[in-house]
Amino acid sequence: MALYKLQINGKTYEADVDADTPLLWVLRDNLGLVGTKYGCGIAQCGACTVHLNGRAVRSCVLPVSAVGSAKVTTIEGLSENGDHPVQLAWDEVDVPQCGYCQAGQIMTAAALLAENPNPTPAQIDNAMQGNICRCGTYHRIREAVQLASSKLK
Repeated sequence: MALYKLQINGKTYEADVDADTPLLWVLRDNLGLVGTKYGCGIAQCGACTVHLNGRAVRSCVLPVSAVGSAKVTTIEGLSENGDHPVQLAWDEVDVPQCGYCQAGQIMTAAALLAENPNPTPAQIDNAMQGNICRCGTYHRIREAVQLASSKLK
């Protein structure tokens, strides 16, 4: 075990864990940040998506030892008041059904819009394709990302 100092949501946290412990489990089990969800454990569903220095990554396969001094943002840190344009658009479009995948979907969408504030529908589909929604709300997800893009302007 080793002591890792992690920069998460603008705060410094310490976690005494094995080097190969996935960031997801450090967030959930050691730090109590449970907004990031476990879905598949093999980086195929996107439920565990967080930002690492602004880029969307799958925390279920990212060993804590690989984080280093990078800044991690979880769904809890995306916006203090839930007023990030993506979160507002998700609410306005009423995207979720069961809601389980939504934190990962929102984090992926936020990373996309930070990189490309005016994506085409095809670019949205491409960026979001790795996030699985069992309820099939893909049309509402695309609509919400387009709405969030317009809110950024």
